[in-house]
Amino acid sequence: MTVEVVIGIDIGGTYTKMGIADRSGNLYYEAFIETDKYDDPNLFADAIRERINNFLENEKEKYKLMGIGVGAPNANYYTGNIEFAPNLIWKGVIPFAEIFSTKFNLPVAITNDANAAAIGEMVFGAAQNMKNFLMITLGTGLGSGIIVNGDLVYGHDGFAGELGHVNVVENGRKCGCGKRGCLETYVSATGIKRTVFELLSSETDETIFRKTTFDKLEAKDITDAAIAGDPIAKKAFKRTGIMLGKALADTVAHISPQAIFLFGGLAKAGSWIFDPTKCAMDENVLEIFRGKIKILPSALLDKNIAVLGAAALVWKEI
Repeated sequence: MTVEVVIGIDIGGTYTKMGIADRSGNLYYEAFIETDKYDDPNLFADAIRERINNFLENEKEKYKLMGIGVGAPNANYYTGNIEFAPNLIWKGVIPFAEIFSTKFNLPVAITNDANAAAIGEMVFGAAQNMKNFLMITLGTGLGSGIIVNGDLVYGHDGFAGELGHVNVVENGRKCGCGKRGCLETYVSATGIKRTVFELLSSETDETIFRKTTFDKLEAKDITDAAIAGDPIAKKAFKRTGIMLGKALADTVAHISPQAIFLFGGLAKAGSWIFDPTKCAMDENVLEIFRGKIKILPSALLDKNIAVLGAAALVWKEI
């Protein structure tokens, strides 16, 4: 019996993950390549096609490819382009959907990585019975996908929902987008690292981080240190959670979601990030919303939600 499947692709600045999934979210194949190894997007597409074809070579009778879904920074659902993505090696406007459609001779749907994660949660995760929710992805940066009345919010130009680039500190930290004070410069894996080093310069606490360089520090190290009782790690999480909670309080006033899901490496810190975030949101949200909105970990936290979300995107299209 032939199984209908689609390719889900999650493009990051360093690595690109891919998978082959059916309509139920079962993954039959997973792999990754280094994104920044390919300075030509056509060569990048060729590398993905080679890996997919190698897998399917002995499985031609088992699987039928139906389409390709792509999640990527600054990906425009309407045009199929990746446009001026600051964290990718390709600059300017790249016609990604067209490139992949030509290489594979399949329909292609593309959106940004946080939108893909939101769709993945809605189709395969804990939001299957929700029509209004917010997905926050906490990786190198901060992404967000907004679901209202069961539909992803794209806006008139395809770029709605950039919560990571709302201004939270006047003249604050420099962001990769070129602005200063963006939320993702404080609330992200990179942001919490910067907070640790700011605390090291202003606090006198004994901490394991005083002998650590910025380049060697990982967000997981901060989580491990907080669990071990490190005071700088705990203060860093508190500051990060307060910043996120205040921003979410504003977003709640705009869309009144049933729930807010956190996904990504920083979300794996558990209560260290969830507790201060919930507390700050409840303190700053309008009283009519207080106590109504749940902040939850993604049900797909240990799975490749972005790949599954990209797959779900193309399933919806076809």
